[in-house]
Amino acid sequence: MLKGKQSWIFKNRPMITATGVSGGPFEANGKLASDFDILHDDLWMGQDSYEKAHRVLIEEASQIALQRANLQEEDIHFFIAGDLINQITPSSMSARTNQIPYFGIFGACSTSMEGLALGSFMINYQGAKHILTGASSHNAAVEKQFRYPTEYGGQKPPTAQWTITGAGMAILSENDGAKKLPVTTTATIGKVVDMGLTDPFNMGGAMAPAAADTITAHFKDLQIDPSYYDLIVTGDLGEIGQNTTYELLTNAGLKIERDRFQDCGLLIYQEDQPVNAGGSGAGCSATVLYGHLLNQMRQGIYKKILVVATGALLSPLTFQQNETIPCIAHAVSIEME
Repeated sequence: MLKGKQSWIFKNRPMITATGVSGGPFEANGKLASDFDILHDDLWMGQDSYEKAHRVLIEEASQIALQRANLQEEDIHFFIAGDLINQITPSSMSARTNQIPYFGIFGACSTSMEGLALGSFMINYQGAKHILTGASSHNAAVEKQFRYPTEYGGQKPPTAQWTITGAGMAILSENDGAKKLPVTTTATIGKVVDMGLTDPFNMGGAMAPAAADTITAHFKDLQIDPSYYDLIVTGDLGEIGQNTTYELLTNAGLKIERDRFQDCGLLIYQEDQPVNAGGSGAGCSATVLYGHLLNQMRQGIYKKILVVATGALLSPLTFQQNETIPCIAHAVSIEME
């Protein structure tokens, strides 16, 4: 059901029945290592290119989710996924492997919640019984496309963020009421916001206005107060972007308790890991949500959370043509049944 101008309410409360999370060696040394299902000790993962390793991350996380749900590929009606590589090829190659009817989507680092929102909409209106959805990124593959190859050793400013190596996949299913599982309850679809920033090494600052816009729209559309949620977590704003977003929301009159406003890019790594302003990448919100945050929900730490994944919709082409950076954010609320 449409609520307000850009939000959906999922009355049938689709269930997140199972998840799978894979990561790389840097994530193995992070704060949330125990929330990953598979952690690799090198970036190659037995492949001859970083892009092929990226595909491996998706396929491993997908298989774990399927096994946990006791489902086979043929039981899944649709596969909704995306990443940051040209033409989302790692996701498409994974779809070639699993042979599930496929929606390839791109929302940059907002892709995880874009997929969860679309999948929930389909399940809610009986468009499918089971959907596999998620997002991924690979540090070495993404960095060499959007910035410089890691071998180049280019100096990065303090505003820069570290692209995570990881994939988070989830299976959404019709709610049969038989199990106590996390469910999706609402989604707010973001608008493209461009404040004229051009620095690809300050993604957090560029994405902050989009995050604030979507969060404000969410509470306006649904006519609820931020205190409704135990946690509001953004995707990968990092330190600079999160602080800017909080200031924008405060100026807009939204009162959010500071300790209830967190960021996946700040949660995933240790304080002494050299990630500058924090983690980023399409896999950032996907791995933190489908691993760490849902584990905390199952433990009873959180009952209601709002996940707001943010994305910078630039490309190497737009950067070379001196374009500004358009950004977007999508929000999905998750509650424990």
